[in-house]
Amino acid sequence: MTSGGSADKPGMADLALSLAGGEPRPARAVVRKLARHLARILVVVLLGGFLGATLVRVAPGYGVDSEELDSRLSAESLRAARRAAAPQEGLFPFYLHFCERLLHGDLGESRLLHMPVRQLVAERFPETAKSVGLGLALAWTAGLGLATAAVMTAGGVDLLAGLLASVLVCIPAAVLALLFIMVQAPARLAIGLILFPKVFQFARNLLADAAARPHVLAARARGAAGVGVFLRHVLPVAGPQLLALGGISVSMAFAAAIPVEALCDLPGIGQLAWQAAMGRDLALLVDLTMIVTLLTLLANSAADLAGLGRP
Repeated sequence: MTSGGSADKPGMADLALSLAGGEPRPARAVVRKLARHLARILVVVLLGGFLGATLVRVAPGYGVDSEELDSRLSAESLRAARRAAAPQEGLFPFYLHFCERLLHGDLGESRLLHMPVRQLVAERFPETAKSVGLGLALAWTAGLGLATAAVMTAGGVDLLAGLLASVLVCIPAAVLALLFIMVQAPARLAIGLILFPKVFQFARNLLADAAARPHVLAARARGAAGVGVFLRHVLPVAGPQLLALGGISVSMAFAAAIPVEALCDLPGIGQLAWQAAMGRDLALLVDLTMIVTLLTLLANSAADLAGLGRP
């Protein structure tokens, strides 16, 4: 009785601990991690906007209007154009006023296009979303598919896919966009080809590392092979890293969209960012910097939280 009772006490204590505080702990950990992610997103977005504003303000040519190149203007007209283009306030006061307007949902007005930034983003973001979505779908379908085939089958697939990825990674994004213009191919597919080498190389390395783990080798030694081993033993191990790669690929897709949309004349956020950079449109550039930073951080945080709790 005594031994039985003493043996039962730890079990009852463990049950009480589980009911009192054991089960909510994972939930509290997720909430804390989510709070840290949100705080980091807020800080990085604000810091990214400030650094973007700083780079634009100190860049050569800021405050210079294109009208000054017009030889037909008189000296008085040139002085008026310089006064209109000159900064009205310093960097810190500008950013403080910008953040104050941002709290009220006001993204400001584009000095270059003479339109509200909110309207410009609302009109152009769907085009960029299509470009980025199609590019990501193409890159991940081809990249992960070939990486899986390279790991599961030795020999030619790995060699040919690796050669293709090596060639594509050497071609600049702008050159690839120009090639698509020359052959009159859908420009949005260029984003997929830009991302494909990075997705394939990282995915192949992750899957190959997972396939070389001892438990996978033991499963194969016992006669298991094929798709079952890959789905049950390889993919779950590489899953969290692949999710992280998915978050990073979103930011790479937005970066690739800028030259593709600018050169291929796609009316998206990338083309708008290029025009704003060329026109030194401070308010528009800061807004676009913060938007792209926010989307990148949200994608990375979503991938991180989705992999929480996985082995």
